[in-house]
Amino acid sequence: MKEEKIRALPDTSVLISGAFTRIVEEDPDIFEEILISRVVLSEIEYQANQKRATGQVGLRELKKLREMADEEKIKLRIVGDRPGLDEVKLARGGELDDLIRKDAGTQDAVLYTSDQVQAAVALVEDTKVVEIKASQEEKEIYRVEDFFTEDTMSVHLREGVYPLIKRGSPGNWQLENLVDKKLTRGVLEAIATDIVKRVETDPDSFLEVDEVGATVVQLRDKRIVISRPPFSDALEITAVRPLLKVTLEDYGLSLRLMERLKIKAEGILICGPPGAGKSTFAQALADFYWQQAKIIKTMEKPRDLQVGPEITQYTALEGDMQKTADVLLLVRPDYVIYDEVRTSEDMKVFADMRLAGVGMVGVIHSTHAMDAVQRFLKVLDIGEIPHIVDTVIFIKDGQIESVYTLKMTVKVPTGLFESDLARPVVEVSDFETRELLYELYVFGEQKVLIPIKQLEEIPEEFKEIERVVRDEIAYHLPGSDIGVMIVSPRKAVIELDPLDIPQIIGKGGKTISRIEKKLGISIKVVEGKGIKREKGSSIVPVKVSLSKRLLTLTMPVELKGEEVMIEVDNQQTTKVIVGPQGKVKISRKSALGKEISEAVLGGKAIKAVLL
Repeated sequence: MKEEKIRALPDTSVLISGAFTRIVEEDPDIFEEILISRVVLSEIEYQANQKRATGQVGLRELKKLREMADEEKIKLRIVGDRPGLDEVKLARGGELDDLIRKDAGTQDAVLYTSDQVQAAVALVEDTKVVEIKASQEEKEIYRVEDFFTEDTMSVHLREGVYPLIKRGSPGNWQLENLVDKKLTRGVLEAIATDIVKRVETDPDSFLEVDEVGATVVQLRDKRIVISRPPFSDALEITAVRPLLKVTLEDYGLSLRLMERLKIKAEGILICGPPGAGKSTFAQALADFYWQQAKIIKTMEKPRDLQVGPEITQYTALEGDMQKTADVLLLVRPDYVIYDEVRTSEDMKVFADMRLAGVGMVGVIHSTHAMDAVQRFLKVLDIGEIPHIVDTVIFIKDGQIESVYTLKMTVKVPTGLFESDLARPVVEVSDFETRELLYELYVFGEQKVLIPIKQLEEIPEEFKEIERVVRDEIAYHLPGSDIGVMIVSPRKAVIELDPLDIPQIIGKGGKTISRIEKKLGISIKVVEGKGIKREKGSSIVPVKVSLSKRLLTLTMPVELKGEEVMIEVDNQQTTKVIVGPQGKVKISRKSALGKEISEAVLGGKAIKAVLL
């Protein structure tokens, strides 16, 4: 006897789980027709428009069914009416499920579902129903919590791979296989669906990011990232949870540091590599400030700091942390913990909040302590840095490895020489030993971070190289201020007034090339912000030659078209415009020609001053 074929109508749950599509793919011939309720279609469309992962998965499964229909493997038809607004509002009460059951009954179809409640109600209503339960494999592992042990830091699940867990503590952990069986896509889909469903109904959980291919949730104390194709090459779930709840006392801080955190430090960066324990320390610091009777708020995306119920956790308002900051300024907190400061926009928001008078604690990834400061240098002027960041705490393997303090001063930077101009310098010192470790300042247009210990190791030959370079540049620019930095035995950077730069570069770069060849060193010329040339201060080298009829003044060819003052024996005589090839020709019969000729023959000094 020929087996009767099935007219099937799947509900939303069985489409989102992918279970119905798998059944159809395995044996499409058992189905006479597959019906899709417009209620199901509307529900999946709504979830997809809300950028929820369930909606994206549902659309993908529907697309697979349509492709099979186009290939004539199955018959597919859309049935029923689209639900009204009132019915959508009652979705949580089961109104949409009721409409789906009615469509199944009207079409004399078998309702396919993975929802136990839906299946039970369908049986009561005498609606034909097939409940697709989890396979034995899916029953064994269904919730992400099943992978966590007491000392598990994170769980890493990927289709086609053994499940991995990271056990131990920061700086002392190892990867282990908890289950000796590779994960299938079905198992991972079941876990992912369970996570999203629970987040939607748990008031202590949050759906932080839900884009095509990527979902980030905070499921109570666990931060979970679900990634799917096309964002990733396979379905993957990563879950991370904090292991410890600590206080500042557990870190064994010195009394000086405790006092600084309590009274003085108001722009703090907590930095370190991923998994070093930065967020754990930030949580301890937040609780410490709360105990000091301070109003504390957090800015997080996602919200995963484990802080007390007294501390409100804010995320990006409409996806924009600047809007969150605007709201927080109205709330007037004493301190804000800004978790995961990554982008330039994050740093600008952090800076704006700090300059508005709010105490800021930023958590930022970095390999070394100064890497965190350098990231701020990309978006802020050096003069702003100490007003925004005054304390840097570097965490490694769950412990405080170093604490730096920043302050602004005006001085000649270490490693340069007294003839260089003083400038604003940010000094970075070790908090405990007070040893100066780094200096930040502007050299030309470039922001530089100089390790002081390296400067102390600079050979004496650098000073001689600096003197030689300075003398050579001064020969071409007598009277001008010159800043010289020796980067290596073969490289130097010089700062000049903008008006002097064309003269030292020369036409087509000939002058600077000639100097580099002569000295055997590469020279980079930059504009010195602190170097200003007063009018008439730059003395121009001049050569005087006499012929029978003419007196010729020869100056650097780069001064072509410039106006200079000719001085005889330090007395100003007349202004002239430098001509082609840097020459000025004067008739010896003219008054000026006679005066200069007599001075030259009398051994008096002839010079030109650039105006």
